[in-house]
Amino acid sequence: MKLIAQVRLYPTPDQHAALKQTLERANAACNHISARAFEAQVFHRYGMQNLTYYETKERFGLSAQMVIRCLAKVADAYRLDRTVQRTFKPLGSIAYDDRILSWKLERREVSIWTLAGRQAIPFGAGERQLELLAARQGETDLVFFNGMFFLLATCEIPDPELRDVETALGVDLGVTNIATTSDGEIMTSEGIERNRQHQQRLRANLQARGSLSAKRHLRKLAGRQRRYQKDINHQISKRLVETAQRTNRAIALEDLTGIRARTRARGADQRARHSNWSFAQLRQFIDYKARLAGIPVILVDPKYTSQQCAVCGHIDKANRRHQAEFLCVACGHAAHADVNAAINIAHRAEVMPPIVSDMDPGP
Repeated sequence: MKLIAQVRLYPTPDQHAALKQTLERANAACNHISARAFEAQVFHRYGMQNLTYYETKERFGLSAQMVIRCLAKVADAYRLDRTVQRTFKPLGSIAYDDRILSWKLERREVSIWTLAGRQAIPFGAGERQLELLAARQGETDLVFFNGMFFLLATCEIPDPELRDVETALGVDLGVTNIATTSDGEIMTSEGIERNRQHQQRLRANLQARGSLSAKRHLRKLAGRQRRYQKDINHQISKRLVETAQRTNRAIALEDLTGIRARTRARGADQRARHSNWSFAQLRQFIDYKARLAGIPVILVDPKYTSQQCAVCGHIDKANRRHQAEFLCVACGHAAHADVNAAINIAHRAEVMPPIVSDMDPGP
């Protein structure tokens, strides 16, 4: 299983300038290679190398291996689309390999090639990142974000053997309640919604003001809501996996592929909440954390999970009285609607042929 270890670099002012200049020069080289490749309609990496290697190395003053990394970046970009000339931002990320970047984990330091020569730069990492870095394989991306430099290293972690389980923890994902389990635990979105509304009001007020200080404040706010929700999704996924691990159960989820396109949002407020819906991210976090713990993740058909009675199995729209209340018109079973749905999801994982999750894990 591939995971990404992210660490922050702590360069001196001179090293910071050297890293920034290196990114700018490398991306300028990428734009040059892209223009020549598009003009000649040569999109394979080795064809680009024959076409542009020597002129790029001489013109931009890059090392041989950095030119190779630039060629790889351009070739990867043209795999997506060959009908339009690809261009690259001045401070876009650049991939380093072991020839131009080496890790000194015991000293928490990297030796990295720059236009000013090799630089020994300290990095910050916790115990978890250091564990991942011990299994590092392949390339490492140098990323410039908000005035800071980060390294994103690809790490290959062996998949633990999956546990032998017989039952499942059903998890119903929703907008009002982010996650509800078949055990009756409800994780609401109230905090996220309050934060979203606060950030929305604050941005609107600052945009209306339009002063230089307001614009500076807006730049500071950029991405804050996304980072907050990502942290919440990490917390929820960790709690779910720990529960499944402690009780030796699989985790059962609805297969919500394409759910955003199948649901309608009416009104500005509903559209805002709908766009804030991050089920894919939450499912990705659940998936990779579960795999690390050896917990199977099973996807089940979501059809009628919110309308079916978890006791007698009767399906009827009238069973779901409103968002939070479920009352079976056949047997009288009453429950929180999302808990009832989560129990149905758990039952389906236990008795129906499952769709086993194959989502690529994220960081």
